[in-house]
Amino acid sequence: MAEGKIEVLDVRHMPPWERHPRIFESFDALQAGDTLKLINDHDPRPLHYQFLAERQGQFEWDSREEGPREWVARIKKVA
Repeated sequence: MAEGKIEVLDVRHMPPWERHPRIFESFDALQAGDTLKLINDHDPRPLHYQFLAERQGQFEWDSREEGPREWVARIKKVA
């Protein structure tokens, strides 16, 4: 089966108060099987907790530090 599309969202230059709403808007626009590749300047752990609370069962999460001030989270929509 083919993988879905990957949408890239770099929030490093956004004001902090705009980030989470924009991320959820982007995630909600995905189709099942698509992935949001999120690039951030810090560990997105608080965002992960928010996803667990608000979108439980709808995503798969993988994040890691890929460089100085560069964290990448891959959030795949599963439902």
